[in-house]
Amino acid sequence: MMDEMSLKGKPLRLAVLDYGLFEVHSGPRTIGICGFALQTDADEVVLIDTGFPAKYVENAQAATDEDGLGSFGHILRITPDNTPEAQLAKLGLAKSDVTLMIQSHTHIDHVGHMDGFPGVPILIAAAERALPRPLYWSGKQAIEWPARDYHLVTQDITLAPGVEVLLCPGHAPGQLAFMVNLPKSGWILLTSDAISRAAEIDEGFAGSWDVPLAVHHGDRLMRLARERDALVIFGHSAQQWPSLRKAPEWFT
Repeated sequence: MMDEMSLKGKPLRLAVLDYGLFEVHSGPRTIGICGFALQTDADEVVLIDTGFPAKYVENAQAATDEDGLGSFGHILRITPDNTPEAQLAKLGLAKSDVTLMIQSHTHIDHVGHMDGFPGVPILIAAAERALPRPLYWSGKQAIEWPARDYHLVTQDITLAPGVEVLLCPGHAPGQLAFMVNLPKSGWILLTSDAISRAAEIDEGFAGSWDVPLAVHHGDRLMRLARERDALVIFGHSAQQWPSLRKAPEWFT
């Protein structure tokens, strides 16, 4: 089925998943590779993004050489502990508990285990799913779309009361960001790579797939965050990542 979908429950808690560390040559800066798990009061578990492909856990240098990733940076840490299954286990969750996967976009550090949850539907932007293959890295498009029930986002949607999926093309053709309203923490904005780090705003989103769109949606997201007094969790912030609460801890 190729359309939008809804959750039954309201958001109960949110966890940041640690998929490893990467050093970008520019800067240089050390960034965390993150995903998210969202649990609702109806026992739904939503997994947002899945990190680097498994081959990076097995042999990061060989995988980097194969993909030509060394021109951008290098892996500092990706271990078996940085897989989706291991991160979910820290939260007391099993792979079989995941009821929905969301792909914020399909670059290599977000899409690596997209095929690892058979039978779980995938929510993704229509513009991203329309590509012949996931973006992956530097035009390689090395992986196929897994056979799944895809639900396509063509505009901002409310996935459940307190869970908003925001279509923010710019970094990628189908970039998504997320607003989650938790019982105690209030609103949390997950920018994903729509704003990878706060400095990107002043830098004008250089290197984005579509710079004007990236600027527009970066401004839109920060304006929304101010209006709702939201905590902003950036996609790859070298400053924020070391102290950011991560699994097994939850935002509630």
